[in-house]
Amino acid sequence: MPELPEVETTKRGIAPHLLNQIIVRVVIRNSKLRWPIADNLPTVLTGLRIQAVTRRAKYLLLDCGVGTLILHLGMSGSLRIQSMEPPQKHDHFDLLLRNQKTLRLRDPRRFGAVLWYTGDIQQHPLLVKLGPEPLADSFNAQLLFEKTRGRRTNIKETVMNSHIVVGVGNIYANEALFHAGINPKTAAGRIGLKRYEKLVQAIQETLQQAIEAGGSSLRDFVNSDGKPGYFQQQYWVYGRSGQACRQCGGVIKQIKQGQRSSFYCTRCQR
Repeated sequence: MPELPEVETTKRGIAPHLLNQIIVRVVIRNSKLRWPIADNLPTVLTGLRIQAVTRRAKYLLLDCGVGTLILHLGMSGSLRIQSMEPPQKHDHFDLLLRNQKTLRLRDPRRFGAVLWYTGDIQQHPLLVKLGPEPLADSFNAQLLFEKTRGRRTNIKETVMNSHIVVGVGNIYANEALFHAGINPKTAAGRIGLKRYEKLVQAIQETLQQAIEAGGSSLRDFVNSDGKPGYFQQQYWVYGRSGQACRQCGGVIKQIKQGQRSSFYCTRCQR
């Protein structure tokens, strides 16, 4: 599933082509995504100007003044800027713009979303209860320390909880915990402020490095140009079960936590 770095990479790729452009046509080839695409969306969107392209957690937001188009990539989706390319089997939604570019949603598994909202976007049911952005100043060690007092849940699942902090998906939680030297099985409530300072720094540095590398391409993620990301070439623990730790030479271990795989070094992470 595309995580925050992949969605941020997508946002940075599509924004220059979308900003201040007029939507001249909307094409819905298959409305049956995670939530059905509204039938009246072509009528609603045609003629509107895209005033801003932003990201909240894993949602891309196209501000059209009178409302916001919410886009989500789901499990296998991608947004690409096209010119005159004919649609393929899994190309379900197009925004045609006055600059003769097309924003196209490709989603083989159809877990993505295309939603229209006319209220305060931050109050949308999908966004209103989300925690802070991990790269924002509002996400810091003190906040994480206070939110985890008394929590018995392991730290890996805690940092993946979108009510605590958004966008720290499985890959980047594994990598950040390694760099912070924290065992993923450790109860969140047992971690002190000093260790949370290391973890916050590790989360932010890991995400920044992933964004600079264009995200991770496992299975089918590509950016808006159809190119893969390369952060997977920098993994320290994720997907390296049974291999030697790059830091100490020990063996990387794999366990299951919350139905997801966790990877860690028993020597480096306590």
